[in-house]
Amino acid sequence: MLEPGGALAELRVGVRHWCEAHVPPGWRHQQRGADHAELVEFLRWWGGELRCSGLFAPHWPREWGGGFSVEEQVVIAEELARGDVPRNALFHVAVFNVAPTLFHNATREQRDRFLPGIRDGEVWCQGYSEPDAGSDLASLQTRAVRDGDRYIVNGQKVWTSWAREADWCMLLVRTDPSEAKHQGISCLVVDMHSPGIAVRPIQQAWGPADFNEVFFDNVVIPVENRLGPEHGGWGVAQGTLAAERAISILEMTERLRHHGIEGAIREAVAWRLERGEVALDDPAVRELLAECWAEVHVVRNVLNQMIDDIILGVDVSGSSSVIKVLYSELLHRMMLRITDLRGVAGQIDAGVLACAGWETGFWMNDFIHSFGWLIGGGTNEIQRNVIGERMLGLPR
Repeated sequence: MLEPGGALAELRVGVRHWCEAHVPPGWRHQQRGADHAELVEFLRWWGGELRCSGLFAPHWPREWGGGFSVEEQVVIAEELARGDVPRNALFHVAVFNVAPTLFHNATREQRDRFLPGIRDGEVWCQGYSEPDAGSDLASLQTRAVRDGDRYIVNGQKVWTSWAREADWCMLLVRTDPSEAKHQGISCLVVDMHSPGIAVRPIQQAWGPADFNEVFFDNVVIPVENRLGPEHGGWGVAQGTLAAERAISILEMTERLRHHGIEGAIREAVAWRLERGEVALDDPAVRELLAECWAEVHVVRNVLNQMIDDIILGVDVSGSSSVIKVLYSELLHRMMLRITDLRGVAGQIDAGVLACAGWETGFWMNDFIHSFGWLIGGGTNEIQRNVIGERMLGLPR
């Protein structure tokens, strides 16, 4: 079990040794072509490995098994990326979205009720987007009508990751339709096994079906499951801390460097052009890969500045939008460039990893997947509005 509070160099060595001992050799090859059930089984097992090590949620308070400083979290993220660990995808919403919301918006009783389950492996989903309320989330129409000590919920959510596996859902609902659209919204915790909930998987272009539509038909939710004040859910929804988001993206950026661009460079040594030369012998190929390498380091340097600001207590709410735009668009450009380099040969693969994300080694698959990064978590058009208003002081 890794503990916070020691020397950073010792922590780095400890995480590195843990990765060497616990990361399954050839896990990508083993998961290639796995069906959804096999993927979920693998991710549940991997989540258990992380829990036993102290690496499941290092950003949580110490009383809940975390307590690592921001500097320590950076070291952990770097070493997990370099160690090529499987992503903790199944529990990401619970660990990085729900838990911070509980820490900062829940009552003590609610934290004591829900956090142990997350720590022990319960899966959560996030009921935010709707068919007509994606980028403009405040337009959501799923209704919750107060009936004494309970709410009756009706409506639909979409693009809900891992809803089939989820035990709980952090759900945004409209509790007062007479208010302005950013008002009259509440945040509820829903037991996903409640009567009246139906989940329908959405098959994605790159293979997996971890997104879902979720339908609520007269679902009963106790008032005690509300997070924050009634009609105050918009503030709760905005409460995920930028610090946790920064560290999460830092790890993904390091993965992009070590197993994205470095992997592409290694593969380019073996790729051959039509004239029989190794791809890396072509100056144009070298220039393109060098551009990717430089752009990854630009994103990492911006992240470093953001993390320094977090440590100093500077407001980084606008910076997190900058990072999201930079990372997602770099990811998309890289996958397109490398797919183009591979040509037709790079568009043929014997099997697709069930959970993609620039990490399958099948560049065409990862290129298709990269479009989602431009949309998820708030489209880049919306993020640019946030940057303009919060950082540049432009009018709405």
